[in-house]
This record gives sequence, C-alpha cells and structure tokens, in this order.
Amino acid sequence: MTTRLGLALPQMKQFDLGRDVPDVARAAEAIGFDSLWVFERALFPDPPTQGLYGVEGLPWPDYYRAVADPLVTLTLAAAATERAELGTSVLVAPLHTPFQLAKALASLDAAAGGRVVAGLGTGWSLDEYAAASARPFEERGAALDEVIEVCRAVWGPDPVVVDAELTRIASAVVGPKPARPIPILLAANSGKARRRLVDHADGWMPIGMGVTQLAAQWSGLRELAAERGRTRPIRTVLRTNQRYTPKPYAGEDRQPFQGSVDQLVEDLVAHAEVGFDDIFLDLQSSVRDAGELKDVAAEVYEAARAAGV
Repeated sequence: MTTRLGLALPQMKQFDLGRDVPDVARAAEAIGFDSLWVFERALFPDPPTQGLYGVEGLPWPDYYRAVADPLVTLTLAAAATERAELGTSVLVAPLHTPFQLAKALASLDAAAGGRVVAGLGTGWSLDEYAAASARPFEERGAALDEVIEVCRAVWGPDPVVVDAELTRIASAVVGPKPARPIPILLAANSGKARRRLVDHADGWMPIGMGVTQLAAQWSGLRELAAERGRTRPIRTVLRTNQRYTPKPYAGEDRQPFQGSVDQLVEDLVAHAEVGFDDIFLDLQSSVRDAGELKDVAAEVYEAARAAGV
C-alpha cells in the first residue's frame, strides 16, 4: 500500500457537530484511514452575487448553507484521535489574520502531537472577502504570501520578527510552538501560484478533475520544480469530492443508479496510478447522516485496499 487514504470530516448541516465529528473521527481512525480533513466555506450569499467558483450562472449547492468552522472541527477530531493526520483542504488563508491563524495552527499541532497539515488557498468568493478579509480580493495572492511568511516565522525559533503588510512583530516570544514543522500545502491552479508552491510550500493539493488532466499538471509541476532548482520532494494530497448514491432506507423506492462503492473504488484506483502520496474522500454531501458516512467509508476503504490502493 503506497497511497495513504484519508476521509473528510462531517461539517455540513445534516450533521451534529459536537456528536458526529468525534464519532466519525474515531471510527475513521479505527477503520484504518491515515488522515482526516476539513474545508472552509465561511458563508452562503442569499441571493448569490456570483456563481459557484466565480462561474456565472453556476448555482451554489444547498449543503453550503451551514458549514462548520474548519479549525473547530479539527480540534474536536484531534481530541478524539491519536494517530491520524489532521488536514485542511483548504483554509481560505486571506479570510484569517496571519498571526492569529499561525498561532491557532501551532496550538492545534502542539495539542495533537504533531499531526496538522496546513492546506491553504486564496478562495474565490467575493462575499467571503467582503465579510472577513482584511485585504481586498485583488490582493489575495499577496495575502497568502504574508500568511505563509508569518506562519513560518511564528512556528520557528524565538525571537519572532516580522515586518509585513498586516503583521508587525518587532521581537517577541510566541508559543506554543508546533510539535514539528507543520507542512504547508497549496492548491496552486495558476502559473504564479505554482511558482509560489515550488518556492515556498511543502506540497500540492489538487482536486480530482480527471486522471489525464491531473497527471499532466503533476508532470508540469515537477518540471517547474526542476527548472527552479527545487530538490526537496513535493508532497501530493488529492481531494476527491465523490458522490455516493445512498441505498434506500426501508420504505423508500429510490434505487441507486450511480456512485456505487465499486465505481468509487475504480476512481480511486485510477487516481492512485498517477502517483499521489495521499488521496482523501469527501463523501459528506451525498450521505444522510453520520452512520451512513461511516458505513460507506468503511466499505470503500476495504475495497480500495483489496484493489491495491
């Protein structure tokens, strides 16, 4: 088994945050999953002022109406587990002040014994920027650069010194420190973002979009790393937003027609052949409750391992 498998934690409105997050986290670790993941969706504009991902006319899915805070969710999972990594895919970095985010991630990693993976991105929602970001949407790349700079400084040795756009630290002791250097992974969809990744990050966090396209992007990223003289390996964590068609409950006449476990595993096998270090499944948008999420996750995990993933 060369590919580590992970599972997205339940953050959406059909789940009970305080009950279901620890329950699913414990179950996932017991099943054998290597990592647990959260994403960030700060709000749901109603009516929408732009389409999903900024694509005109593309509707926002209803399950985005209530998404739990990612760091609160990971904290609940950390307290319920011992081994699994705890990752963000992704935190919209400019929605957080750099120092506070660095401090929160360091505290979580110290509490969890060195299991945090910081997946960061710039986001795309103008409404989220208007509500939460201290810098305008047009400066999102620079905002991400500052978050990375501040995180590296705060997580490093004291005294911490930073002189950036939003963050001024003349000289200070900042603790707790993370239990080990927290890996920073980036989504990196544009040319400039890929250069940022190669020069300043530890890894790449793509989203499943088709094996051929992902393989080409991964090859291009490695070529760019060689061109820019990077010798450190690039960790790869693939997010797969897989749609599972639930089997009917008693009394329901609806039959599954797509998204069977076999099809989900076929998809995992194909993506694993690209050579990703980690692949994690996000099934929560298509299951009805935590019990179903655990059942499907266990079935997919066992079938994937049997298939050689």
